Amino acid sequence: MRRRTFLKTAFKATAAVAAGTGALAALTRESVQAAPGAVKSVAFPDGFLWGVSTSSYQIEGAVAADGRGPSIWDSFSHSFGRIANGDTGDVACDHYNRYAEDVELMARAGMKAYRFSIAWPRVLPQGTGTVNAKGLDFYDRLTDALLARGIQPWPCLYHWDLPQALQDKGGWTNRDIAGWFTDYALAVTARLGDRAKNWVMLNEPSVVAIFGHGTGGHAPGMTGRDTCLAAIHHQNLAQGTALAALRQAGGKGWQLGTVLSLQPSWPVGGLDSNYPASLMWDAVWNRSCLDPLFKGRFPELLEAEFARIAKPDDLARIKQPVDFLGVNYYSRMHQQPDPQGLFGTGYGSAPEGTRKTGMDWPVEADGLSEFLAELQESYGNPAVYVTENGADYPDSVGPSGRVEDRDRIGYLRDHLLAAAKSIDEGCNLKGYMAWTLLDNFEWAEGYRRHFGLVQVDRQTLARKPKASYDWYASVIRNNAVPLA
Repeated sequence: MRRRTFLKTAFKATAAVAAGTGALAALTRESVQAAPGAVKSVAFPDGFLWGVSTSSYQIEGAVAADGRGPSIWDSFSHSFGRIANGDTGDVACDHYNRYAEDVELMARAGMKAYRFSIAWPRVLPQGTGTVNAKGLDFYDRLTDALLARGIQPWPCLYHWDLPQALQDKGGWTNRDIAGWFTDYALAVTARLGDRAKNWVMLNEPSVVAIFGHGTGGHAPGMTGRDTCLAAIHHQNLAQGTALAALRQAGGKGWQLGTVLSLQPSWPVGGLDSNYPASLMWDAVWNRSCLDPLFKGRFPELLEAEFARIAKPDDLARIKQPVDFLGVNYYSRMHQQPDPQGLFGTGYGSAPEGTRKTGMDWPVEADGLSEFLAELQESYGNPAVYVTENGADYPDSVGPSGRVEDRDRIGYLRDHLLAAAKSIDEGCNLKGYMAWTLLDNFEWAEGYRRHFGLVQVDRQTLARKPKASYDWYASVIRNNAVPLA
């Protein structure tokens, strides 16, 4: 009942969502700077961590280099009709060979943190067994390059590119993967943990499960409600098992956490008839990972189904302390009943007048504040970092030849103002990492979507910073977001 009331109140309180920046710019804070002739801005706390995020398959390329084994995304992208324009990650942004150039781009912008992911098939080509030293050598070089430029490495152990050899054994539908993942985590941290101190277990497990094991639009292309829930549960189990093992390993100064995609689920139009669908989708997308981790229980709406998958001590293994929670936020999810939907729900329209990104996602910056408040109220106000936030927009090249991506700047500004508002209201928000550094392989969308602060020429792979790169560098330099 509390959640239903929360949704109703939230919907009514943000009826002006389409107003975008205007509503957020009305913030009244002591930290609004009003020097004569200066653009007013909203300051962030001292020590706020600014950075950027990427993922291995989306940027590295070099898929057959130095002993790397195939991943499920190699298999999926080479399956006819799976990816827009037949694109693959074979070359991607060639970050594997151009990482030094990319680290320099981060340093020039003043970034202090880089969340990247380790490619499991580079480290363990068969998923288990003998470690491929050459694969770890790359992450050694990357880690050292980051530290030399004053950038904290934030390795993520899993960002979707499961070794195909493990998928052949059932992948995330096989509970043995909890052990496989833990062995992999111990191997990577043993090599890099003397320098890398902030470790992310998983990226967006609910998304992996829903799109990769429920609807089939992502690798490995499985479908069905049962496989979706099994993939969620076994990721949670693998995460908890690895967290416990890494705590026992006792790396000096390690901060251990994970990353979830958290997006408020709203009933389309605020209609009572749509509330059950919004609550169900909230349980699937958000609570199926949050509740086991922080509360040691399954969400009520899915409890019976998870109970059929779980063993008696699974929740105790999953509920592990974390030093931080990474939050990936893009927009709200507007839900209504759909008998054909995986869980009887389907996406509907955002409120009339809501701006949209190039992927037709609604721009709803206040949804970030909404979920940060939910973490504060219902999950003990953990230390939080926004670990992904960004938008796809078509490139608009100005007279100088630079991409003048004003829509992206507006999107980032709105969300950073929302983040500042959350900090003022007591949310334990410690940092922000934009998604993403480079225009990259955007999963099933291939290369036709552009989320990067830096343009990548698809013929030459040359990097060219966009207007948003310079804008974000200014934000970092001033530790403040301009209101206009």
